[in-house]
Amino acid sequence: MSGEPRPVDGRDPGSAHERELTAVERAIDRAAHRLLAGAPDRGIRAGLVEFLVFGAKQAWACVFGAALLVAIVAARLWYPDDAVLARNDALTIAAVLIQVVMVATRLETGRELWVIILFHLTGTVMELFKTGVGSWMYADGGVLRLGGVPLFTGFMYAAIGSYMVRVYRLFDLGFTRYPRRWITAIVAVLIYLNFFGHHFIVDFRWVLLAAVVVLWWPTVMHFRVWRTTPRMPLLVAFALVALFIWFAENIGTATGAWLYPDQLDGWQLVSASKLVSWFLLMIISVVLVTWVYPPRPPVSRPISV
Repeated sequence: MSGEPRPVDGRDPGSAHERELTAVERAIDRAAHRLLAGAPDRGIRAGLVEFLVFGAKQAWACVFGAALLVAIVAARLWYPDDAVLARNDALTIAAVLIQVVMVATRLETGRELWVIILFHLTGTVMELFKTGVGSWMYADGGVLRLGGVPLFTGFMYAAIGSYMVRVYRLFDLGFTRYPRRWITAIVAVLIYLNFFGHHFIVDFRWVLLAAVVVLWWPTVMHFRVWRTTPRMPLLVAFALVALFIWFAENIGTATGAWLYPDQLDGWQLVSASKLVSWFLLMIISVVLVTWVYPPRPPVSRPISV
């Protein structure tokens, strides 16, 4: 046996997982390993460590979306209504600056940036259509917009893309019984088309929801925290992310950044039916990410004691 020390979690510092991290994340990861080197591996304290590491990774994965949400809330609370630069334009500039900082500081890789751009374009097309048919509306003002859609809105979809790709590498995701990607691509395209088509023909969302359940029902996601690699049905993960997006959407509408028709006479919670829409949107998001980061089986790694 080699006399070289092994990491507490049994991971090879030169592993493929570590190489997928950005330079900043590798530095944080190594510092975290040193900090937790003496952490217990059994009992309540060990469980608390796993929980805190899980929360920290989730927070780090959400950094783009959280920064954008903070900007939206701050603009509502403190940005003057009579400013020369319209609030919507200020939000667009803030979103661009957040993205530039993420890339310049190597918090995002070039590979991820392409995914995020794809999310941005896909979301903007949907926004143009949905605002055109009155599904929701944005505050007036500003010149950085396409029709009734301020350009910062595309970054909200990009935030979902950013979260998805960051979670993939931060948690070293692996999957068992993942469906064939070409089948998932067909379902995702049909879901995307239904977001447009249900305004003119029958709404197939429940049929598509059933197809999603049948297709992903056997799939289990394995996600590495610290020492442990828990498992979760992938459909449950989809539902949880959709729920958190719904929470964020309520914050966004409460600031008046955009409103649904039933909120025009006074703010109220976004309809729970939107959870189905966000769940289906998650499928589109996952499929887009898997064409850049193909799903892989979980890797078994030893844990030192």
